[in-house]
Amino acid sequence: MTAPSREQHGRRRTLQILIGAGCLAIVAVVASSLRIFTGSPESASITTPMGNQTASTTGELTWPRLKLTNAKSLEVLKSFTFNYPLDNTPNILVKLGVKAENGIGPDGDIVAFSAICQHQGCTYAFQPPNSSPSCNSSVTVTAAAGYCCCHRSVYDFVHNASVIGGPAPRPVPRVMLEYDQATGDIYVTGLTAPNIYGHGPPGVTDPAQVLQYDFQGGQIVTQITLSSG
Repeated sequence: MTAPSREQHGRRRTLQILIGAGCLAIVAVVASSLRIFTGSPESASITTPMGNQTASTTGELTWPRLKLTNAKSLEVLKSFTFNYPLDNTPNILVKLGVKAENGIGPDGDIVAFSAICQHQGCTYAFQPPNSSPSCNSSVTVTAAAGYCCCHRSVYDFVHNASVIGGPAPRPVPRVMLEYDQATGDIYVTGLTAPNIYGHGPPGVTDPAQVLQYDFQGGQIVTQITLSSG
């Protein structure tokens, strides 16, 4: 091989090495990006503000534990609405005056449920026992219940929001509450299955999936926004 040919061969070899190194670098960058967007354990943690606490995750969320009210401020069969876990997901809390399934407080009669109907996503209202809804005076609701004026679904609040009337295919999610015996304070700590209607496929029951779906589509409520709502 002549001297010019050897020089040309060396240049081509150098160029091939440089091109190969560049391809490897591009592959490494793409692989790193894929790990981030697919939620690989190598991806960075996400920190979400939760009022007085912080949920630090790598693809997983935690229910915020927030102070909701005090048991002493509640009146029997007088309900109130609050948003949780998002600012557009309303719930109903009520002191029933009779012991209820999963009820809390001194009398075990304080419960809370999602206020979004599991039939088609209408917002329903609490109905005291033996009363008629304002939207339908011809109906008498005999139990302490949630009554949906859209299609007349009825949820029994004493028995874990079981469906006792109308087309709803399942109970509404129960809001998990915690009672502090020393202070009387009531804390909200999460929701049970199924997922909130409109947040993911209807009727999801796996707790991990419920958690993921219920946090989609709105701003997470903090202690400040919960207290001011």
